[in-house]
Amino acid sequence: MLTGFAVSSAAIFVAELGDKSQLMAMTFATRYRAWQVLLGITLATTVVHAVSVLLGFGMGSALPTDWIGLVAGLAFLGFAAWTLRGDHLTEKEKGKAGRLAGSAVLAVTVAFFIAELGDKTMLATVTLAAQHDWLGTWIGSTLGMVLADALAIGVGLLLGKHLPERLIRYGAATLFAVFGALLTVDALLDLL
Repeated sequence: MLTGFAVSSAAIFVAELGDKSQLMAMTFATRYRAWQVLLGITLATTVVHAVSVLLGFGMGSALPTDWIGLVAGLAFLGFAAWTLRGDHLTEKEKGKAGRLAGSAVLAVTVAFFIAELGDKTMLATVTLAAQHDWLGTWIGSTLGMVLADALAIGVGLLLGKHLPERLIRYGAATLFAVFGALLTVDALLDLL
């Protein structure tokens, strides 16, 4: 359980750096109180990552672990490329974030839930859950994402629009590539 927790919290924290969700967190932090944004993110992440873990755990018990390791490594290399490409909020997405009425927590929860479905952090959680303990992966991935978005909220409040977004994106892509290469090489050595 501790391995799943440690690996997933670190991997998802890195996956979230420079992601669209962080941009959403910064946008919401300019409209609502930081604790409301963080609570909404936590609620949405808890549910999305529970679904991700269930998917990954089901796949993990049905597939040979050596091949899962190889697929995981290749997936992380793909996440590196995805991160390098970068995510940006469109004007339409910024408008939606600004127009959501009602409870701030509900608005943030719904927006993050929808944004995370099929996102790279969800796919990374599925991948990790196929290899590690489900509970550790669920708690770790949820914590990693909440911490990364809390960082975005804090940085957004302090620095506004002066974030070195390119540097964050390149750093996250590099870490994904390193994790992906290590997982791929390890899996290939096991398969040979």
